[in-house]
Amino acid sequence: MTLELAIPNSPKTTPRARTGLRPADYLLITAGVVLIIVVLRLFRDMSVPWTPGAGSDTVSTDPSDLPYYAARTLMRMFLGLVASLVFTLIVGQWAARSRRAEKVLIPMVDILQSVPVLALVSITVSAFVAMFPGSYLGAEAACVFAIFTAMAWNMTFAYYQALRNMPRELDETARVMRLTRWQRLWHLEIPTSVVPMIWNGMMSFGGAWFMLASSEVISVAGKDQALPGMGSFIAAATADAQVGTLMLGALVMVVTIVLVNVLFWRPLTAWSERFRVENTESALTPRSLVLDLLRRATIPSRIGRRLRPVGERIDHLMRVFGRSTRSAYDESRDSRLGDIVFFGLVFGAVGGLIWALASYFERTVGFAEFGPASLMGLASLSRVIVLLIFSTIVWVPIGVWIGMNPRICRFAQPVVQVLASFPAQFLYIFVIAALTYTGISLDIGGTVLMALGAQWYVLFNVIAAAGQIPTDLREAMDDLGVRGRERWTALILPAIAPGYVVGAITAFGGAWNATLVGEVVDSGGTHLEAFGLGAYITNATVDNDFAKVLLGTVVMSVVTVAINRLVWRRLQVRAESRFSLT
Repeated sequence: MTLELAIPNSPKTTPRARTGLRPADYLLITAGVVLIIVVLRLFRDMSVPWTPGAGSDTVSTDPSDLPYYAARTLMRMFLGLVASLVFTLIVGQWAARSRRAEKVLIPMVDILQSVPVLALVSITVSAFVAMFPGSYLGAEAACVFAIFTAMAWNMTFAYYQALRNMPRELDETARVMRLTRWQRLWHLEIPTSVVPMIWNGMMSFGGAWFMLASSEVISVAGKDQALPGMGSFIAAATADAQVGTLMLGALVMVVTIVLVNVLFWRPLTAWSERFRVENTESALTPRSLVLDLLRRATIPSRIGRRLRPVGERIDHLMRVFGRSTRSAYDESRDSRLGDIVFFGLVFGAVGGLIWALASYFERTVGFAEFGPASLMGLASLSRVIVLLIFSTIVWVPIGVWIGMNPRICRFAQPVVQVLASFPAQFLYIFVIAALTYTGISLDIGGTVLMALGAQWYVLFNVIAAAGQIPTDLREAMDDLGVRGRERWTALILPAIAPGYVVGAITAFGGAWNATLVGEVVDSGGTHLEAFGLGAYITNATVDNDFAKVLLGTVVMSVVTVAINRLVWRRLQVRAESRFSLT
């Protein structure tokens, strides 16, 4: 299918609306009413009166509560997804369009993706509780923020990369047509980024599932507060070593993930095919029964016709932003004085932050604590590197195979989604048993737990990149008889290079976050611990030692940003300039 650049204010002809509702409409109305009732009930339960520190550090492990817990968790997950999407569109757009902003925002996202969820929640939970005094919404907002931090950074990188790799001919056409910035956003930039955004949205959703136990058990007023949900259920069952209950919770979680995939992600992936940029339509395209149902219903088209005048009015009002003449390809020559002032302010702010942190650490833990924390950081870094090498060797060929075969992708998508979403806490009991039986220490076994949360970033980005290889290029390779190794070096590897680099960057940051669940394992009174920075931060969090939590976070962020600047960003620029298909 070919992505067409929409022409604003062009005459539109619409077929005459049919009267009467179809069976699909009645089904859609019923589903909408049920959804509204469930959401209102959940929101009522999430806003009950509450006093900080008065709650319990565990939730019920009664299996009959699982459906309700799953609904509460899904509510938080989708709120986090919406917040992540808004953040992505703002920050990703700004970074891709402004050279100055890019120099600040991308390193900032690098830092934030490596900051552990526990550290971010510890820093922000008091502020969220203060925003909603006397209401449970404060704790819920802190939990949603934790879920947001597990989603937003990967999606932001994907959108930023998609804008940087926008087809040049479409970019030039938009500029020749003198589209406004608003028109350019909705008619060009968002459509060209839909495919990678949806795939990375799925991966981010899975990453939030993986960190769910850490997100739904927060510390308020020095006391753990467990919010009703699947993550807190997992934590409670794991702490009590209730194998049967844990397995039942795993089953409910798998069913929930599959339902979300069928009802939400699969329709989106099938719908996104209309935005694929190529000249030849693929013989096999993703299908979705839910999307087919929506297309048979008349309600969506009726709503669309009613909203079209509103959209045109907004489009007219947004002309105040003027014409867009700059793109991600512009090597803008901003004034030297402006650069000096801007970066002077940035360096001043960074210098002030460094001075404040140094003063704080000198008063609390002392500078000598940096030595042990740095050694632990190097130990964790070695596990992260091993994980990334493993992910590249194993998942790149598998991702290409899935992405270039829509029929395989149809069946593999829910399987990969379940695997990427499986929290490591589900496996703690079995990990302890396996390590005890084999005599392997958690210093080695912890890498496997970390891989459960980080390796999928590589797979999802490779699947999305391989799926966007134009069909006409594949057919040309077939006609020329290019096979095997030559096909990989001439087409596949160059085509997936930009997507792989984005996946590697986010996997690198995600692996650091995964050290928190991979380097400390507790279940049924058994405690295993690896030597690493993740264990250092986790133990400091348990001891309510904020200074050490902050110190470990700073060390982790410095290592991540340094390697991203020295390695990953250079690879990203090379992939964009040499291997982009646009």
